[in-house]
Amino acid sequence: KPFAGVNGSGKHNNWSMATDTGENLLSPGETPYENARFLLFLVAVIKAVDEYSDLLRLAVATAGNDHRLGATEAPPAVVSMFLGDELSAVLDAIETDSPYAGAEKKKLKLGVDSLPLFSRDTTDRNRTSPFAFTGNKFEFRMCGSQQNLSDANVVLNVSVAEQFDRFVQYVNDRSDEDFTTVALRFVRHTLRDHKRILFDGNGYSDEWEQEAERRGLPNLKTTPEALPALIKPENIALLKKYGVLSEAEVRARYVAKAEQYAKLINIEANVMVDMAHRLFVPAISAYAGDVATSVAAKAEIGIASTAETELVRLLTKGIDDIVKLADDLNETNVRARAIEDVTERDNFYCEEVLPRMAALRTAVDTIEPVCSADVWPVPSYNDMLFYV
Repeated sequence: KPFAGVNGSGKHNNWSMATDTGENLLSPGETPYENARFLLFLVAVIKAVDEYSDLLRLAVATAGNDHRLGATEAPPAVVSMFLGDELSAVLDAIETDSPYAGAEKKKLKLGVDSLPLFSRDTTDRNRTSPFAFTGNKFEFRMCGSQQNLSDANVVLNVSVAEQFDRFVQYVNDRSDEDFTTVALRFVRHTLRDHKRILFDGNGYSDEWEQEAERRGLPNLKTTPEALPALIKPENIALLKKYGVLSEAEVRARYVAKAEQYAKLINIEANVMVDMAHRLFVPAISAYAGDVATSVAAKAEIGIASTAETELVRLLTKGIDDIVKLADDLNETNVRARAIEDVTERDNFYCEEVLPRMAALRTAVDTIEPVCSADVWPVPSYNDMLFYV
């Protein structure tokens, strides 16, 4: 996302589950049996996303995607789930064992009463939600446009599979009880323990960040913050348990992802320094020289050039600022490349190099509006957005 103020690009990962006969396990359905099954699979997903939200955030962590997440153009870096008003009300009624106040007030019991049909329109209005239920599937909306979706789907599949294992064990441990009673208890307990992940409001608001922190939800805004989730003991254990990755493979991927982040920032920093010295400084200097020549020529015939004189001062100061910031960025980037530990290097790039890149960007942006478009060495926003 190289253009400030212009939306970056991402994509949605539509994720659902179906039987080998084509039955969608996340469709509320029209029969009691399908409703019971739907609720069980739904709460399994809720539990999985809550327990492994850090892995889901990690699955979409890249240097480029960090620019989007939380930037009021993509979902926030906090992973939450949106279910819509109708489904949320149904789950609240089940959790509290109270009547569902829908079109018709009635008691909901697994495998007995039918759930209301949910129109897709009422479940797909909140575009700020990272993980939204959309009628018969979920949309995971944090993925970057260049990303291979296999990482996100591996995390979703294995974390939900673990919840199925736990449910089967839960039922087997209570084989002397009625299945429907046991299943309903599992649904209730799961909702009670994991409803903190459910949020249907505005994910962009400052209030949500504060509420998410109060709920104990992780807010991993950058890739270096998200990467350690991959090597947490419980996450390694999950991937090992189902034969997805061995511990050695997990740690190898951690190093690979960390190096990828650092190398990309390094390349971008080098490009910025090169552009500053070889494109912007010469162009601004040439324009300042032209204006200074005009000022001198007018002075010789007694014409004051107050505005142009001030412009020369502004351009000269801009050149000084750009050169100083570019040199500082280059020196900091050299220090970053010398760091051997991948975690320390990523943190240094995030905390030291990126802010210097932003400062250099600001210095160049400050001069662009007062420099002639004829001498500006790269396309302007006007050229990019409005000219063919």
